[in-house]
Amino acid sequence: MAEFDLDVTFDDDDVAPDLSAVSADDLKSAIAGLPSNLADVATLVLVEKRTLSDVSQRLAIRQPELVRRLHRAKVQIGQSLGVSA
Repeated sequence: MAEFDLDVTFDDDDVAPDLSAVSADDLKSAIAGLPSNLADVATLVLVEKRTLSDVSQRLAIRQPELVRRLHRAKVQIGQSLGVSA
């Protein structure tokens, strides 16, 4: 997935893992363990492959907040699956 050009920064020690090699079933299983606000974002972006604009409108949140939630979701998914950055 492409990097985002929105004005959102993360700590250097909080790098999101590359989830591209994770199977769809493992991804869905890991998403199921997330809090609902992160699971909604992860499902729409990572599973359904919707655009950030579409997801932010659908969930009625600003894109920078969406990017933060997606980042947190990816970090937690990576931790639960043992995938590193």
